[in-house]
Amino acid sequence: MKKMTGADVVIDSLRKHGVDMVFGIPGAKIDRLFEALDGQDSKDSPKLIVTRHEQNAVFMAQAYGRLTGKTGVAISTSGPGVGNLTTGIMTANAEGDPVLAIGGQVQRKDLHRATHQSTPSTEIMAPITQYSAEIQDPDNISEIMANAFEASQNGHKGTAFVSLPQDVDDATVTEPALPIYQTPRMGPADPQDLRKLVDLIKSAKLPVILVGQRGADEEITAALRRLMTDYHFPVVETYQAAGVVSRDLEAQSYFGRVGLFRNQVGDQLLAASDLVLAVGYDAIEYEPRNWNANDDLRIVNLDTLPAQIDNHYTPIMQLIGNIATSLQELDSLLSGYSYPQAAKGTLAKFKQQLDADKQLQVPKEHGANHPLAIVQAIQENVTDDMTVAVDVGSHYIWMARHFRCYEPRHLLISNGMQTLGVGLPWAMVAAMLHPEHQAVAVVGDGGFLFSGAELATAVQHHLNVVVIVWNDGGHYDMVKFQEEMKYPQAAGVTFGAVDIVKYAESCGATGLRVNKPTELKDTLQKAFKTDGPVVVDVPVDYSRNRDLAAKLISSQLG
Repeated sequence: MKKMTGADVVIDSLRKHGVDMVFGIPGAKIDRLFEALDGQDSKDSPKLIVTRHEQNAVFMAQAYGRLTGKTGVAISTSGPGVGNLTTGIMTANAEGDPVLAIGGQVQRKDLHRATHQSTPSTEIMAPITQYSAEIQDPDNISEIMANAFEASQNGHKGTAFVSLPQDVDDATVTEPALPIYQTPRMGPADPQDLRKLVDLIKSAKLPVILVGQRGADEEITAALRRLMTDYHFPVVETYQAAGVVSRDLEAQSYFGRVGLFRNQVGDQLLAASDLVLAVGYDAIEYEPRNWNANDDLRIVNLDTLPAQIDNHYTPIMQLIGNIATSLQELDSLLSGYSYPQAAKGTLAKFKQQLDADKQLQVPKEHGANHPLAIVQAIQENVTDDMTVAVDVGSHYIWMARHFRCYEPRHLLISNGMQTLGVGLPWAMVAAMLHPEHQAVAVVGDGGFLFSGAELATAVQHHLNVVVIVWNDGGHYDMVKFQEEMKYPQAAGVTFGAVDIVKYAESCGATGLRVNKPTELKDTLQKAFKTDGPVVVDVPVDYSRNRDLAAKLISSQLG
């Protein structure tokens, strides 16, 4: 039998947990693992994607986890390599995406010395993960890996970190690796509580469903759509639950999304409701003080874990269990129920307002494009099969409010942490997982430059990615326009313009530019017909950004 090293056992664990793709950058303290992943004996190993920055490796692992439901894996070397993982790990943990990060470490004998790249990595990671452990015995590798995977997939999916000392990575392992185990399954919520919920719904005058990040996987979405079909419930999505309402249910059930400023149709509908069924909602997406400012809404929390209680989120009931099966049971128990006829007029007014909010008036005098014109042009080129990854910035607010998406996990947004730089890495993973469809990254010029080095990685793998850069000439505009609403002038928001087309071409990608608003549609059509990575520089007119924060309902600027 072939002698097993620590690296071999790590890979055995990855394989057994269904991981077929990992992301990272090598280094001396973890080189045996990379050799085993990418060397001559790596035929059965997960595919290794070498990135340009460890932060982007975690962003990619996060997208892998969000899109597949499996745990995404990022690997880095010790010291600064581990340090560079932290932003991505923090983001994935906050946003409920399963990720396992493996970090190299100095030899065990050097852990408590002032040694090159010796870092207390598990202590650094503990506050921002659900599991952080260092392997001290080579025979415990598969045990720690199993617990890390389990932690990433629990009721609140999130991140785990494993520190792998160099001598453990290199060591000969004598204990056989653990077999794969059956993942525990959760049953539906308590039947008596479900019957109480039915009574609450039947007595409500305007019940509304609010869907959050844990309510948007494929199985839960199918159950929600059945409820919408059978009983015509109005639905409000958080930004991370975008796509729960299908195209055929849009007219009757879609009432917008909520996130950031409390001035949207979804906010107003929630405020008018006398019963809010919160499905998989997490407070980090959009704080309850924004949509329940007066703490007067009757809320039922249906989730995989109990809610975080605060002054504006005190549910009258909590139904804890498997969300999909709970919704299936609810659908059955509601048999014969009809949505209140008296509420139809109220819903029609909200629907009319929602549609009016995206009416387009394109200014052509500035040589730049109105944000709604860009949203519309993207909408016309994106099919329901494509994945659109949105970075953070002013463009993200326009897209989250007005871009329509009809499949869950096809509009990817960072709303828990609002982390700059996720757009391009996320879109790249979508293109890797679904090469038959183009993937789209919608980014600002600032966010593009945060992770733009990965454009060279996209070229290397010939990914069909369309990167649409909303270019305002070198400003962090999401900060800029909010500062301008609070202070005499904005400060610290200018980083300077970059020639986006030349940048793209220098990486080997196709670069296109919209020189005037009348070219927008044709240029985007050309981009979507282009093979391989293509970057489109779209000058944007952000003079209307204050409209995003207009008519605030007792909210604070973010």
